[in-house]
Amino acid sequence: MEKTKRTRLILLAVAATFICVGICFGGYLDSFSNAVRICLECIGIG
Repeated sequence: MEKTKRTRLILLAVAATFICVGICFGGYLDSFSNAVRICLECIGIG
């Protein structure tokens, strides 16, 4: 396997691992609540 292809696969695996860890620890909740708040402010409800 080429060095660049192997590097890409390793980076993909690391990124997927970090995404899974973030989901398990609830890291997406902060971003989601901020997005909802901004959206509600834009349409004038919040």
